[in-house]
Amino acid sequence: MSSAKKKSKKKATKVFPLKGVFILCAGLLLMAVVMLWSSLFKAYPVEGEKQMLAIGAGDSYSSFIDRLAKQNKISFPVILKLYQKIMIHDSMKAGVYEIHQGMSVREVMELVSNSENAQMNRILVIEGTTFKQLIQQLKKDDLVTKKVVNLPQDQMLKALNIPFNHPEGLFAPDTYFFAKGESDKKILTDLYNRQMKSLDTAWANRATDLPYKDKYEALIMASIIEKETSLDSELEQVSGVFVRRLKMGMRLQTDPTVIYGMGDRYTGNITRTDLRTPTAYNTYTNNGLPPTPIALPSQKAIEAAMHPDASNNIYFVATGNGGHKFTASLNEHNRAVQDYLSVLKSKKE
Repeated sequence: MSSAKKKSKKKATKVFPLKGVFILCAGLLLMAVVMLWSSLFKAYPVEGEKQMLAIGAGDSYSSFIDRLAKQNKISFPVILKLYQKIMIHDSMKAGVYEIHQGMSVREVMELVSNSENAQMNRILVIEGTTFKQLIQQLKKDDLVTKKVVNLPQDQMLKALNIPFNHPEGLFAPDTYFFAKGESDKKILTDLYNRQMKSLDTAWANRATDLPYKDKYEALIMASIIEKETSLDSELEQVSGVFVRRLKMGMRLQTDPTVIYGMGDRYTGNITRTDLRTPTAYNTYTNNGLPPTPIALPSQKAIEAAMHPDASNNIYFVATGNGGHKFTASLNEHNRAVQDYLSVLKSKKE
């Protein structure tokens, strides 16, 4: 073979690999473009001309993207997450946003990073929140028009057309969406109506032989139940303990009522002296229910007040590991208390 043919053959072996690499790169680039378009520039799915998108406090882009992927509304969620980390440095802002047909996924992601774009805001009222805390929340919210929150309590109730002397417990702990500039009067009226609807429905379907004179007393009980446990599975058990104590003429002896009666004097600790100091709300020194609710009870707590469990338990104490130990006798209760103290001691060691 001549040297010219050898050189030609060597050149040929170099051309084809380069061409293959070029084709591969072009293919990868095309694939990247398709993935980028399918993830970022694809139209966000909208039912009709427009729809509202609610973003809750604490919602993250990661969970939002995962949710859209699970609903098959987007493709290649990893690209969206990378885009957010590189291009969107803000977190999602809670509110209700108006999404129009034709908006891309990228545009929606940009939209919810700025609360100024929100068409509506939201107030989150936590179960067990007091009326005082709700009012403070409304006062601090710049998007709420103030009409009643700065009035004295009796004048506020009159302005809201609420036929009660005390506001505690009368407003639903709920997520409330409202337009910018909504009045505090409208918000409080709606929360009141929601709570009264829950109370009326539960009262109409209540169990028999309950020791309440009226549904307001049931609301008082619901507020105590709400403050005593954070576990839904325990609500009816706690209700059962207090209902049986009322029937027996036994004092409720519940710390949350004492704390409520202390008002601003409570700084996070409750002492034996506090338990022995009489107030209108101290169920260690007073018989029966306190004069008003002590918090804003949830619908579940209201239902529990109307449907106590059927056990014989009249005592309960924290376990130290979450939840409570319910017992029917004083001896059993004392043992449960000692178990609780042992758990606390072991955690300190």
